[in-house]
Amino acid sequence: MLKKFIISDPNIMMGKPIIIGTRITVELILEKLAAGEPFEQLLASHPRLTLPAIQASLAFAAMALRSSNNS
Repeated sequence: MLKKFIISDPNIMMGKPIIIGTRITVELILEKLAAGEPFEQLLASHPRLTLPAIQASLAFAAMALRSSNNS
């Protein structure tokens, strides 16, 4: 599921993971959600963003944390 929504390209946003077809970083999504921004507001603010892409961002963060704990 992650590969369908998230890529990392050194030529886009300094290689940070982004939602495919946008310049919206996973980091931005996580920061906005952590600040309490509702999904609906996030989607309204970024029309190219979808609920499945937000969910993929959350899954990506969980996977990254899981990977860092296994080191």
